[in-house]
Amino acid sequence: MPRDTLTLDTIVRTAVELLDEEGLEGLNMRSLGKRLGVAATAVYWHVQNKDDLVLLVSDAVWREVGLPPLGPADWRGTATAMADGLYAMLVRHPWLIQAISSHLLYGTGKARYDDHLLGVFETAGFTPEEADRAAGAVVTYVLGNALGASATASLTRKVRRAGDDSEERFRATLAQAAEAAAAFPRLRARLDTSAATEYAAAPDGSYAAGLRALLAGLRPEGA
Repeated sequence: MPRDTLTLDTIVRTAVELLDEEGLEGLNMRSLGKRLGVAATAVYWHVQNKDDLVLLVSDAVWREVGLPPLGPADWRGTATAMADGLYAMLVRHPWLIQAISSHLLYGTGKARYDDHLLGVFETAGFTPEEADRAAGAVVTYVLGNALGASATASLTRKVRRAGDDSEERFRATLAQAAEAAAAFPRLRARLDTSAATEYAAAPDGSYAAGLRALLAGLRPEGA
């Protein structure tokens, strides 16, 4: 791609694809330029540095989350849709959890989501302070649940890059984790009914059940 036809939108879209495949550790201007068919220096005509690029791509993927209509009748259903949309986006782009832990992310894409989530609670009668706490609780819950997908993606890349014996070492590590857990009765009971490879996995439905419980406990003061 000639430098004079390279656009910021193309750079951001290609960087998202690279991040989805290689994670935050795999993003650099040289590898991005190779995907774009340009020299790495051409990318710098549009972005200042890697941190600037991470900020742009992170804000872009926040825009993938849909914003359901606001209304007080079923605000918990609306909040659930907002949480589910965020969770699905984070699973599609597990590198974003890495970026959140190492960058101060901001932009109109994230602000759009945050503002609408606050609106879910304020429309339901929460005061601004109550809405702040409720929205923070929901986002924190979703981020915590998406951490597993991010860790799995990162570990998968590490295994892939490590070489031919990586799968064997991965299985050995899981076996060691299961052995450590076996000393504790409640964990041992679960290991007796689950494959060792599922030792660290959350039970099916945990995310949805936890979100329902969280939202059930949120209500405007005095309601």
